[in-house]
Amino acid sequence: MASSTAAREPRQGDDSPYDVEAIRADFPILGSQVHGQPLIYLDSGASAQKPRAVIDAMRLMYEGEYANVHRGAYWLSERSTTRYEEARQTVRGFINAARSEEVVFTMGATDAINLVAYSFGRGLLQAGDEIIISALEHHSNIVPWQILRDERGIVLKVCPITDAGDLDLGALEKLLGPRTKLVAMAHTSNVLGTVLPVETIIKMAHGVGARVLLDGCQAIVHTAVDVQALDVDFYVFSGHKLYGPTGIGVLYAKHELLEAMPPFRGGGDMIASVSFERSVWAEPPAKFEAGTPPIVQAVGLAGAIDYVSAIGLARIARHEADLLSYATQKMTVLPGLTIHGTSTRKAAVISFTMDCAHPHDMATLLDRSGVCIRVGHHCAQPLMARLGVSATARASFALYNTRADVDAFVKALEKVRTFFA
Repeated sequence: MASSTAAREPRQGDDSPYDVEAIRADFPILGSQVHGQPLIYLDSGASAQKPRAVIDAMRLMYEGEYANVHRGAYWLSERSTTRYEEARQTVRGFINAARSEEVVFTMGATDAINLVAYSFGRGLLQAGDEIIISALEHHSNIVPWQILRDERGIVLKVCPITDAGDLDLGALEKLLGPRTKLVAMAHTSNVLGTVLPVETIIKMAHGVGARVLLDGCQAIVHTAVDVQALDVDFYVFSGHKLYGPTGIGVLYAKHELLEAMPPFRGGGDMIASVSFERSVWAEPPAKFEAGTPPIVQAVGLAGAIDYVSAIGLARIARHEADLLSYATQKMTVLPGLTIHGTSTRKAAVISFTMDCAHPHDMATLLDRSGVCIRVGHHCAQPLMARLGVSATARASFALYNTRADVDAFVKALEKVRTFFA
């Protein structure tokens, strides 16, 4: 079921006014109060809230169309299978994959990266081969490669960043070489908001014969992604940051790679045949979707994609860019506040510290004003070390946030300074 906003909003590229209040009305939780204050949700970078369109799509699936997929010879199973595969087709169109078989449903982006590390890394790489990551990566794009390094003798290299939070392309050029087999980097930093120059990175990596994996968790929410235009080899993202449900993510991979890679997990539905002597694998993507898949979650993810597509990603991006600019201006003049990450290519994410309070103390006081932000190392401890801090506070803006949210946030920050003065 489409939401009222999704049904009436123009398609991407339309220049009509952005009706943020109508959009907010599509998110039931945004009418809540916290400690007697209106909810100001500025933590969508960790997990976004869900529109009624997604909630209704999943509820209706459970109530009237649910059964296990691919195995049943009855109408309900056939219907559920159709909805599940339609969701795959929706994802294919959203990222412009060449074919739906290049879309693998996973438990999340972390699961997708681990799939590539296990299957591509253990199946196709050898000791001495090199993988390059960056200094701003999330732990989910660090730890799987460290495990691979320790198990298989893969060489793991780290490309540094500048003080502004940009990738050092000169350093990357020096790190690339004939033994480089994979460059795995974030499309957009979850901490700094930096949008990496992925087109350049991909061309540089392909120039030495390396494959490229992009962690698109933060980027897919803020910008249109065309995997064919990028010519990226692997692209991963999670459903819950894209206004969809938890428990589902996407691995896009070029079909020839999925064909060459061994399975990640064994079990039902990922086989063509099984005997006690040997098993024959199913074709992609089934080869990588062992067991009962996240059926209803896939339908919810498709609903989320339809929702943001109906509003228009270009319109959403303009709205979020305005919020980022407005919040940056308001925060820059606050005494003792430091913004970490000042790239000119930046998504609507602001990480910051204050000289008067620890980030965790800030978050506690902001919560009393109804303001929800994220604090800590943000699963990016090496980046915290590079910044010279143990933790930061992070405000992340989404399609449903307003300038009034920013004003309430800044007012709460002023209360923090007054409290600790």
